[in-house]
Amino acid sequence: MRVSEFDFDLPSDRVAQTPCPRGQSRLLVVDRRVGAWREAAIADLPRLLDPGDLLVVNDTRVFPARLVGRRDPSGGAVECVLLEAAPEDQAPDGAGGDLWDALVHPGQRLRVGERMILEDASRAPGVAIRAEILARRFSGRRLVRLEAVGAPSLTAAVDAIGHVPLPPYIDRPDTPADRDRYQTIFARTRGSVAAPTAGLHFDEGLVAALDAAGIGHAAVTLHVGYGTFKPVRVDRVEDHTVDAERYDIPIATATAVRMAHAAGRRVVAVGTTTTRALESAATGDHVVAPGPGLASIFIHPGLDEAPGHCFLVVDALLTNFHLPRSSLLMLVSAFAGRELILAAYRDAIARGFRFYSYGDAMLIR
Repeated sequence: MRVSEFDFDLPSDRVAQTPCPRGQSRLLVVDRRVGAWREAAIADLPRLLDPGDLLVVNDTRVFPARLVGRRDPSGGAVECVLLEAAPEDQAPDGAGGDLWDALVHPGQRLRVGERMILEDASRAPGVAIRAEILARRFSGRRLVRLEAVGAPSLTAAVDAIGHVPLPPYIDRPDTPADRDRYQTIFARTRGSVAAPTAGLHFDEGLVAALDAAGIGHAAVTLHVGYGTFKPVRVDRVEDHTVDAERYDIPIATATAVRMAHAAGRRVVAVGTTTTRALESAATGDHVVAPGPGLASIFIHPGLDEAPGHCFLVVDALLTNFHLPRSSLLMLVSAFAGRELILAAYRDAIARGFRFYSYGDAMLIR
């Protein structure tokens, strides 16, 4: 299957640059059984699901991973996006310290041994992070050693001077309001550089209404990496690989999934990240293994020579609208069918739905 089969035209004014209030998004409801869709609102979710259905959300918390500053001592502007903490024993000089995998800019100019001062005096005067590039990694990543200055810990320094790593298609600087809005109300466990955006639509009132309708929710944790924005640069779908992401499924969630299915109820994944965690942890029909794991599966429709992904856990999916030619669009196409999804996308564009992270939602059932 060609990647070009997942392309579509999207006017730039359909890409949401700011969010609407929580609980007020538009919703496109796609029915896989009859191949049709209709418009609703996210507030209608309690009546669109059935009593006993189980929503599974991702409770990861975004941290302000984008750091800006200057080269030391030359003073040229630099940027560093923290991706994931690395073990101390990975330091090639054996000195250890706070080690992170990171993306740096300008990447070609910042070589091993380069030093940076990361700071933002407008946010936290006197707080800075000294950084040294220790090694080159794959896909443009670097191993960096970080040292907090003027703060009790590296975490405190990052929180003081870091910027919310808004997606590249949001064409504006981050604001203080993004620290709250680019975070779901379910966020508990720090570790993501991007929000699990389907969860951004929920407010406390909607959760209460779902509870009152007999629709429960459980949580998994999958830390969303920068790979969620990784473009598909190959021509054939099967040649693409997705970046692995760490997840953890509590025993209580694994039990709730099993019990919902045993009672003939649906498991509704809130977002593609939740879907990847549940399907990665599947050990058979309607069963997931609790505990930590690595989500490395690439979920896409069937190819001429091989069947597509067989969904073992997820029965319905609440998701945002995704980028053309992206692995996430391929995931929802695997769930509902490529032609149905692309037709629904074209209609959503014509209706003025808002796309991507701060955009509207789609319920596929």
